[in-house]
Amino acid sequence: MEEDLILPIRPAPDPERQAYAGELRALLEWAIDTLPDGSREVFMLRDVEGLSTADAAAALGVSEDVVKTRLSRARTALRRSLLERAGATTRDVFRFERPRCDRLVAAVLSRIAAIEAGHE
Repeated sequence: MEEDLILPIRPAPDPERQAYAGELRALLEWAIDTLPDGSREVFMLRDVEGLSTADAAAALGVSEDVVKTRLSRARTALRRSLLERAGATTRDVFRFERPRCDRLVAAVLSRIAAIEAGHE
């Protein structure tokens, strides 16, 4: 049947998403490149290539315990460096300064009081 040969049409990729994906990819590559030797290779083999601990250990000529330790350290280092890098910009994204905070707290307390008054 001809209908079976027709594939669903996918919309063109969103340029904004493509740009975001490219920036994220560059950030991840940078963070991985900053890992110390040994940790970087273990991370790539285990988390990027999907090798088992045993296979990564055999490929690197180290014990499985060494692979586990290096992978744990690599993940911690990546998390730290990515948070530091993102933290430099995210602090200002959701500023919660005193006047805004005061207005929000007042609105919440007012809403709570209204709800309680309606239930009494």
